[in-house]
Amino acid sequence: MVIKTKAFIICLIGSLIWMLSIGITSVSAMETEDCLGCHGDPSIVEEGGKRLYIDGTKFAATAHAEEGCTACHSVTDEHPDDGVKPSTGSCDMCHDDIAAEYAASSHAKHATCTDCHNPHTVRPYAALSGFNQNRPCAKCHKQVGHSQWLPRSGLHMEAVPCITCHTNTKSCAITFYIEKTKGLKAAKGGTIELATYKDLKPFIGKKGVQSLIDTNGDGTISMTELSKFNTNSRYKGLRLWGMMTTEKVSHDFGIFNNRKNCSFCHVSGRKTLETNYLAFPKQDGTYTRVKIAKGAALNPLLATPNFYMVGAGRNNILSLIGLLIIAGGLGAVFLHGTFRFLTRKNRRKN
Repeated sequence: MVIKTKAFIICLIGSLIWMLSIGITSVSAMETEDCLGCHGDPSIVEEGGKRLYIDGTKFAATAHAEEGCTACHSVTDEHPDDGVKPSTGSCDMCHDDIAAEYAASSHAKHATCTDCHNPHTVRPYAALSGFNQNRPCAKCHKQVGHSQWLPRSGLHMEAVPCITCHTNTKSCAITFYIEKTKGLKAAKGGTIELATYKDLKPFIGKKGVQSLIDTNGDGTISMTELSKFNTNSRYKGLRLWGMMTTEKVSHDFGIFNNRKNCSFCHVSGRKTLETNYLAFPKQDGTYTRVKIAKGAALNPLLATPNFYMVGAGRNNILSLIGLLIIAGGLGAVFLHGTFRFLTRKNRRKN
């Protein structure tokens, strides 16, 4: 009796292991290349499966590609003939820390992760330009304006990505992008148009796009190299456009009142703003950041603390008064000099 019981238990365990192995095999039978054999074929779109098409090249550039399709989806050996819809894993399986942070944000009630992020094309934060970072926001917030409290709001919105102000980030840097200037007047309400790899190719020949400014190829950009680019007549149709970007990605979206204070950006002594990067476009549309010498953007960006700068405030009347004071001061010096010049003979006699 004891022998029969032991034999039964052994058979049972063996059966369970065999069944489990079948399950594992059926789930992991397909590798990423197998999945892309169908889902990476553009013809699947023509057959009515637009949402099922995956661009293999774009997916390969994502961090998810390292995990493979089966990290989030499970199918059987008979897929797709079995008619069973593949399972889909949740983002918090890997991104539990971000999920907890996002759950406390104002967006948690209205949006899921995939409303903003396509898991098959998602790229690292630093590989996107500030303008690309804003695109998911614009899907819902098309008509949002800041002109009621922010002077020259259009220009500001092209210099600060949404997440810089709408996440509680503690670390910021200035990231420069190469902009095309022909026919554009950003300061007067124009639209910033970043130069693509294709736009810059004629300037670099067979060299990498980074060589456009990093002329010695040491992987950093000195103030001298930056100055040469800015003053080189060959690049007359190009210029650098700086954006105040976050160094650490955060998902605690909300409205933070301290961002409405000009001193959040325009104040002396913000050490974080001494960190500067120059983002070079790549052929696939992403960017590679290269560090610039410390403080490259410090002087033009920062204002004198606690001092009203003409043209930088929220009140046009104060700007006008400031201009009148400056004009009056210069006028007084001019009149004084003119009067002394006209009376020089009389003063010599006396």
